[in-house]
Amino acid sequence: MNVLTDNFSTYWEGFLGTVELTFYGSVLALALGFLMASFRVAPVGSLRVFGTVWVTVLRNTPLTLLFFAVLLGLPRFGLVLPFTVFAVLALGCYTSAFICEALRSGINTVPKGQGEAARSLGMTFGQTLSAVVLPQAFRSVIPPVGSTLIALAKNSAIAGAFSVTELLGTYKTMSELGYNIVWTFVWIALGYLVITLAISALFHVLERTWGVAR
Repeated sequence: MNVLTDNFSTYWEGFLGTVELTFYGSVLALALGFLMASFRVAPVGSLRVFGTVWVTVLRNTPLTLLFFAVLLGLPRFGLVLPFTVFAVLALGCYTSAFICEALRSGINTVPKGQGEAARSLGMTFGQTLSAVVLPQAFRSVIPPVGSTLIALAKNSAIAGAFSVTELLGTYKTMSELGYNIVWTFVWIALGYLVITLAISALFHVLERTWGVAR
């Protein structure tokens, strides 16, 4: 227990760092995921191609490689930002590809007749998608989206290797101070468990409130 009590401030700082990465990364992933899902089903060919390339590249790129590209590559092009922001960009962009595919599968479950009815009323593609299709699609994909964001929370551990404050990185400090490495990782694991259970509980509530009955 002394591993936690003697170093609570260090654990707390790492825990908050992981929460911050998870929250902002999730917001970015959801926003980009919705956008790319819209591109994937858009009537404009160039948008469909862009969405397809985005998803194909990011889903087939190792996340660690993407971190290297963003945190070490972008500053070479004059874009200098805090490493935490770069980490959020890497996590958000990577996860957005999986959010996009989950939403696209949900869009495919919406009857085509609803989109045709909306267009017959004079609604544009954007209005049809935002007001008719996407709300129904999201209701059907709440569980997979929740699972994807839980994966994002765990993937944030990679950021610690790039000088970003997060929970897993606290083991380095504990190891240098000579604390038992087993208990160090036990408390780290419990911290991740708290975060992932919180996300799971949130999406459980969303599913009970808005999810499609099976």
